[in-house]
Amino acid sequence: MISTIIYKFSLLLFGFGLFLLGQLLYHTLSTKHAFRSVPGPRPSSWIWGEEWNLYNDLPGKPYEDWHRHFGKVVAFSGAFGHKILSITDRRAIAFILGEAAYSFPKPTGVRAWFKALLGEGILWVEGKKAHETQRRLLAPALNLQSVRLLTHVFFETSIRLANKWAKLVDENHDQKTEIEVTDWTGRFALDTVGIAAFSYDFECLSGEPHQLAISLDGLTNNEHKLSSFYMRALFWIFPAIVKLGKKGEMVREVKHQLGNIALKMWQDAQVAGEKGDRSLMATMLKTTESSSSPIREEEIVAQMRTVISAGYETVSAVAAWMLYELATHPKVQDALREEICAIPDHSFDDLNNHLPLLDAILKETLRLHPAILENHHEASETIIVPLSSPLLNGETQLVIPKGTLVAIPLNVLHTEEEIWGDDAKEFRPSRWLDDNVTRDMKAKRAGPIKDYELLAFSAGPRSCIGKTFAITEIKCLMVTVLQRFSFRCEREIEPFQSFVVRPRVVGETASSLPLIVTKL
Repeated sequence: MISTIIYKFSLLLFGFGLFLLGQLLYHTLSTKHAFRSVPGPRPSSWIWGEEWNLYNDLPGKPYEDWHRHFGKVVAFSGAFGHKILSITDRRAIAFILGEAAYSFPKPTGVRAWFKALLGEGILWVEGKKAHETQRRLLAPALNLQSVRLLTHVFFETSIRLANKWAKLVDENHDQKTEIEVTDWTGRFALDTVGIAAFSYDFECLSGEPHQLAISLDGLTNNEHKLSSFYMRALFWIFPAIVKLGKKGEMVREVKHQLGNIALKMWQDAQVAGEKGDRSLMATMLKTTESSSSPIREEEIVAQMRTVISAGYETVSAVAAWMLYELATHPKVQDALREEICAIPDHSFDDLNNHLPLLDAILKETLRLHPAILENHHEASETIIVPLSSPLLNGETQLVIPKGTLVAIPLNVLHTEEEIWGDDAKEFRPSRWLDDNVTRDMKAKRAGPIKDYELLAFSAGPRSCIGKTFAITEIKCLMVTVLQRFSFRCEREIEPFQSFVVRPRVVGETASSLPLIVTKL
């Protein structure tokens, strides 16, 4: 009896495997025909395609090489030969992120990752109606006016961080000490999103890192392991891999921890009835009570998991990179400190209207160090995409078959010399303050990428809903710490890609940014 069951299960598994293989083969052949006029590199590996190079090179370097040699539309191979398009054509990107946004959802593998880690929240949901419904739940607490009222929270957590650094300096019995910055920007980001969004203090800045921070870091900050490569290479075509092995266990553990914390916060808020403030929690309480259709508790918890995770990962990475750039450009650091100190008390309006150099430095950091390196999408139907530059056959449009994975490499877009100039790879915040450069950039940008807008937060209807929250939070941190400390970097730092692109000391395997911090 048992042997019969095992036999039938094996047959079922074998049949399912053949079905998946057939689908993959069909898609590979159809895209090979559709992209016969699209240039690209020969596969480095029959099994892994270009995935090994993408994993092991410096973040984004293969994309730079490909687009330099092949142009603005490149076709390359992923694992087992499935074709991927990398696009830097501005007209095509405007179309994909704008008018055709809902025809290019997140890839199935990416959605499987978000569902396994966070649940069916706003990063997972697709379809115009479903996405807009979830966005309405979050948007009121993340709009300009709500963030304005949360600015004091950002300053309070910034001061707590600065006080901790001052204590570390004092303990060194000197005016300076070396501080591992990425650890502290992570603590700052988690505490801030907890307090500002949910009136919950993780207490990372007052004690040891919260267990959640340790789990999140363990999941996304160990990308030197082969298990991470296999998952990254295969989840595009076998999404179920996100549930397998040690990595799958880590995903489930983080989801469990996030869920427990979120559920407790939600239940406590319902009892307390915290509807009077402008926090995300209060907004969700009011929205659920006024909604014509009931909102499931699991949906609420999924949104809370998403906000916590996104607020932790991206803010901590960008803040660390900004401190790195200031530490390696002392003249820029001094000029920014002078600008900050010229204003005694900093309001939300000051942060956004009266500190132009701070704004320029943050934009330049986002340009060179976007937290998410690649913007991935998948064609939900066979669709014609317009191009600004013709393909090899002279066509100014591209037919993208259903199921095709599309990558938009931000590092290539953000360092195009035709847009940013000959010094595109250099950290030069003044480019954002130069009217001539600004006019030139305006003339060359198209679609949703206009004026000063970067793709660090994406664009169009699926752009990052927490952009204003994140930008204000980082500005508050910089205003606070630059008035009390100076920063210098004496180590060689390189980028590496985990869930986000983080800094690390060359030769190390996890994120690290030791800076010499001096009290002023």
